[in-house]
Amino acid sequence: MAAVTGGKGHDVLLAALARLGDLDWSCTCVGALDVEPAFAARLQRAAGDRIRFTGPLAGEALEDAFASADLLVSASRHEAYGMGVTEALARGVPAIVTDVGGHPEAVGHVAGMLVPADDPDTLAKELRRWLTDPDVRESLRTAAAQRRATLPSWTDTARALEGALR
Repeated sequence: MAAVTGGKGHDVLLAALARLGDLDWSCTCVGALDVEPAFAARLQRAAGDRIRFTGPLAGEALEDAFASADLLVSASRHEAYGMGVTEALARGVPAIVTDVGGHPEAVGHVAGMLVPADDPDTLAKELRRWLTDPDVRESLRTAAAQRRATLPSWTDTARALEGALR
């Protein structure tokens, strides 16, 4: 759920996934491909057959993508808040995200894993842990479901913004 741009770290994600060739996984990147088209095209050429770029999704297609997702990964180099992370957690999907900007706030204390930005080795290590350790997966899924209950609704957010603007 991020435009395929250098700032969103898709190149870091692909580098991390390249270190996991011995494991069974697939990755779907959802987001605009026309913001930095040369960057997106280069990644698509290098991606291999286990990585799919869908472009932007909305409505039922987006809901289907979330329903089939086991994990959201964001390798962003900077992030104001992490709307995609919140959207995933609202559906009980755990996350591995970089420790930049609003990501830590979005994930909360236990609903995901935080990794340093621009560090494909650490991202690969945490992805390997997710893929190979059923206890880690179950713990994060449970935490994501619990985090879902603590996320403010859009109505609550709008009221808080309205109060701040007054």
